[in-house]
Amino acid sequence: MEAASTEPVISARNLGFKRGDRWIFRHLDLELRAGSFLALVGPSGVGKSTLLSCLCGFRTPDEGEVHIRLPGQSSTSPRDLRRYFGIVFQDLQLTAKADLLTNVLCGRLARFTCLRTLFGFPHTQRLEAYRLLCELGVGQNPHKWASQMSGGEQQRVAIARTLFQQPHLYFADEPVSSLDSYYAGRVLGLLRQETAKPPKAVICVLHNAEHINRFADLALSLNPNDPAGHKIRQIRSINMGAGI
Repeated sequence: MEAASTEPVISARNLGFKRGDRWIFRHLDLELRAGSFLALVGPSGVGKSTLLSCLCGFRTPDEGEVHIRLPGQSSTSPRDLRRYFGIVFQDLQLTAKADLLTNVLCGRLARFTCLRTLFGFPHTQRLEAYRLLCELGVGQNPHKWASQMSGGEQQRVAIARTLFQQPHLYFADEPVSSLDSYYAGRVLGLLRQETAKPPKAVICVLHNAEHINRFADLALSLNPNDPAGHKIRQIRSINMGAGI
């Protein structure tokens, strides 16, 4: 297995975010290297999703800054680099009136011209997208609309789309909240594998202690009683691997 880079892919310095007069988190420092899986943990409402949004550039922190370093890119701004991120939102952001296969293929829209996609995606791309759907147990009806699927099935389609994108960095907000234990383990196992081929970082909001201990290298715990009381816990040495 490749060793993790010594250069952090994400650096946050003195990060703080305020809602009204209340600090959600403050004085947060973070460095994360490629090849690592970080779980954001803590009770509901403590600010895990807000922190994730600040790290991937969808929210602007009230204090501090975030820098992301990707190969071949001069900018370190999360907003500038967002096209290289694989993001799993809580609301999934699927196209309801498109079929499952099309939703997955949309993960690579940025790689093709409008004219090219007008005539359809290449067969090899369609086959790869279909295989991901099958791997996640939603390949039986690839031409059903997303709106016809259950919440758990839609969540797996969103994961397939993100994996198909082949991003440089993953951000996932409760990606297994609607899944049973088997598919939760399958999804987190696939994300875990992405830290190694080639090394990429995964930042994932998780609640289940078993999932955290099984798949994460590091856990960042936000303290609801002290916005500056966050704490990073190392679960295992980076790239020692986790069971799938």
